[in-house]
Amino acid sequence: MLRIPLRNYRTSPTRRTLPILLACLSALTLLSSASSDAAAQAAGTDGRYERVARSPDGIGKSYMGREIAGVMGWEGAQWLERESRALEERPELLLRELALAPGMTVADIGAGTGYYTWQLAKQVGPGGRVYAVDVQLEMIRMLDSQMAKRGVRNVVSVLGSETTVKLPPASVDLAIMVDVYHELAYPAEVLDSIVDSLKPGGRVVFVEYRAEDPSVAIKPLHKMSERQVRREATAHGLVWERSITSLPIQHAIVFRKP
Repeated sequence: MLRIPLRNYRTSPTRRTLPILLACLSALTLLSSASSDAAAQAAGTDGRYERVARSPDGIGKSYMGREIAGVMGWEGAQWLERESRALEERPELLLRELALAPGMTVADIGAGTGYYTWQLAKQVGPGGRVYAVDVQLEMIRMLDSQMAKRGVRNVVSVLGSETTVKLPPASVDLAIMVDVYHELAYPAEVLDSIVDSLKPGGRVVFVEYRAEDPSVAIKPLHKMSERQVRREATAHGLVWERSITSLPIQHAIVFRKP
């Protein structure tokens, strides 16, 4: 599957993202057609998905009425560590709302470079554990390097696949996906594997840019409405617990495993 080398979230490129876009444009043009064709073929063989006309930022495959967005590749990793991210997303507000406790086991799904991973690790303390899951080996290597530089010792990196997070069953107190779920090529399979990894009563948190808010300058396929998130999560047996509304531009929607 094509790993798009840029989040391509913003409706217009900033000075920081423009060099990445220019550097990767030719490769993206050559590969995107083949990738979307493969995704459409996969959709046609699985009754949970549908083939759709591919939009510029999608893969030509839909789940529960939503076209799946293309994935950011490791080449665009600097977007995850951009200087403006702390101000744009206010991660400290999210971490406070999660109410993590020392000794918990947390899974950071689609961890990327570990921007949230080390902060989660600090919350659960040395007696806790954070599984940092990503499907790209290059991202895992960057994450491991970041954890080593920060002296973080309670993170276990996990190379997942497009269909499973590869975590032990009933081992996780809380799983979180930050700006990730909308890009999963196989959301049904991945979400099933996340649910399997949760302890009874464990929580899963979807953090997504708000589709309902036109002032959030993110391309449409890289945003999700709360209604769509709740529709997809509850189809997998998860029970809505609450929606966090204190973040500037994102939803944080919390579900619990019965």
